[in-house]
Amino acid sequence: MKNVSIIALGSNVGNRLEQLLTAIKKLTSSPDIELVNYSSIYETDPVGYENQDPFLNMVIEIETDLDALELLDRCLTIELELGRKREIRWGPRTIDLDILAFNQENINHVKLIVPHPRMKERAFVLVPLLEMKPEYKMVGMEQPISILLDELPDREGVRLWKRKNGEDGFGHIGS
Repeated sequence: MKNVSIIALGSNVGNRLEQLLTAIKKLTSSPDIELVNYSSIYETDPVGYENQDPFLNMVIEIETDLDALELLDRCLTIELELGRKREIRWGPRTIDLDILAFNQENINHVKLIVPHPRMKERAFVLVPLLEMKPEYKMVGMEQPISILLDELPDREGVRLWKRKNGEDGFGHIGS
């Protein structure tokens, strides 16, 4: 497996935890994607369209034989399988899978922009990413994630929900 990708997951419809875990299982169920690392799960206030329930968010790191567009297609297929409907921009969703990074590449394709164009503005992405990869620097950014996060006004809207280490009843994702 030669490609490394970081993917953000979010859910605020139905059994949010089950949606996240099912998406990860579906994503890693074939031999061309392997789960390498993951963050704790955070409950977050909605951003953009605020008249909706809170989200559960997390990030994962994978290794894959897929190229970036093949990975995007896999993510979109899983979203559809789990009942994702795109009716309101930034609205409620059973599952959202966003490719944040793919290797250390800049990708500007009609279907995919990497690094994700709004990730540096979203505490619900940066908080779990900082936990999972504290030294991570986004392509084209000189500032570490911790500095970007300090500059965000909505950081208070991100609360630890279930710890990665299994406390609070949240076990290892790969099991």
